[in-house]
Amino acid sequence: MSDYLCISIRFLDGAFHGRADYGEPEWPPSPLRIYQAIVAASAAHWNERRGVRHAAPALRWFEELGHPIIVTPTPKRVTATGYLLYVPDNVGDLVGGAWSRGSEAKIGTKRTNKPVYPTLFHDEEAFYYLWPLVGTPDGLTQHGEVLFTAVRSITHVGWGVDLVVADASILDEASAAALPGQRFISSEDGHAGETLRVPQRGTLDDLEHRHHAFLNRINGEGFSPVPPLAAYGLANYCSDTESPRSPRAVFALRQPDGSAFRSFDTARRGLHVAGMLRHAASTPEFSRSVGWSDEETRRIVLGHGEATGQQHQPVQGARLAFLPLPSIEWRGGERKFSVGSIRRVLVTTLGTANRDTFRRFAQQFAGQELIDEKSGEPSALIAHQAESEPVVKPYFCEAASWATVTPVILPGYDDPRKLRQRLQAGNTARLTAEEKTDLLLKLDKRIEFLLRKAIRQAGFSDVLAQHADLEWRSTGFWPGTELASRYAVPEQHRRYRRLHVRITWRSLDGFKIKVSGPICIGGGKFSGLGLFAALDDTI
Repeated sequence: MSDYLCISIRFLDGAFHGRADYGEPEWPPSPLRIYQAIVAASAAHWNERRGVRHAAPALRWFEELGHPIIVTPTPKRVTATGYLLYVPDNVGDLVGGAWSRGSEAKIGTKRTNKPVYPTLFHDEEAFYYLWPLVGTPDGLTQHGEVLFTAVRSITHVGWGVDLVVADASILDEASAAALPGQRFISSEDGHAGETLRVPQRGTLDDLEHRHHAFLNRINGEGFSPVPPLAAYGLANYCSDTESPRSPRAVFALRQPDGSAFRSFDTARRGLHVAGMLRHAASTPEFSRSVGWSDEETRRIVLGHGEATGQQHQPVQGARLAFLPLPSIEWRGGERKFSVGSIRRVLVTTLGTANRDTFRRFAQQFAGQELIDEKSGEPSALIAHQAESEPVVKPYFCEAASWATVTPVILPGYDDPRKLRQRLQAGNTARLTAEEKTDLLLKLDKRIEFLLRKAIRQAGFSDVLAQHADLEWRSTGFWPGTELASRYAVPEQHRRYRRLHVRITWRSLDGFKIKVSGPICIGGGKFSGLGLFAALDDTI
């Protein structure tokens, strides 16, 4: 069990005006902003206007704590709005000159508008910043009292109008997990989430240098510009309601001569297409051009975490997923948008991958041929394709409701206790209506458990997995899909049940939230089974 240093910030007016780079609203308020507020509060509390001395050891210890978990008001309760302020221009001499010449002039018209975009939320909800204390430098006992006093002296965070009440405490893991709100967690993926500024070693010294420069900006030699703060780090924060963001590339399947699209039946040939893609990426010539060793090819492309000749082990780390993309086509009439044949594919990764390596893979993969296993002849040519094309756009957009275009393979037995045997015709005569209902509820709970497990295994957060609304059945929710049992599946997954699924994503407090694609879950997620497309509300 890990304890956390918790700093809570409660805005008195339910608004935050802080800006990020290029004037964009900053959300959530960055750890650096909290640190700067602590430094300012320290100087004010101990009346050290020209440099922090009393709290300096505690603040330098605080710089070493790393990146905190941030808990904010939930997304539904956060809205950005805007208004204009007008700042008079410094042109009184021009207006006065016009008056002296008998001309008309109004100083009120000489003004510049200043747009203001605060982020609004319910003022009774607090922000929490949680630093895990396991593995951090020793010093809490020595510096805790000074640090807590400084935090409780904070009066505002952001602009001067953003008045706050702050507190600091130590929470155990259970108490930290029970804090209400949306969580933002630091990610090692430099392309994921929001980039926030964080304090690092040397931030306090640079703040003091900048403050000294501000106090002496006007001297006998004139005006000296104040240098910007430079000693800080950047961290990418991902929300627990965001879908995993992995590198991806879309390719078109063309005829071997490149003359037209090459189409494949989704239910019967989708698994075959994924196999041909995997084979093309695993050939020695191609894998060496990407820079993979034989062992890396076995792990990243083929999904073998074990050494050659040993019992199969799942891959720990990044692995390529080859997902055939059935076209979402407009058919008109009652069918509206419908699932068609496979003419494009998506290659992405599950797990944290090196983006430079993936970019090199995508560049090399275009132009490769897909070889039919039986005939040994080229079956299709791989070509670059934009993911903004309408027939594949539903796989990548943001939406609250999603439904499968290929069925989900449950990650386990849905009836390990053989309950369905008790519901067969020959046995039901011995069951009461209540007993039958109880058995059916147990079966449904088992399926629901496995589906939520599949969501977590695909990299989604516990919040998304736990609170999503789930529907499942053998027939599809999308027009054009077939019975779940008709789709070809890998040999090792044939003993597990397949179902079409509809997911409606919800936040902790039950509001619908939009999640971006692609979404692929279940036992066949590396081959395109369990692939979802965003549903229109009218479908």
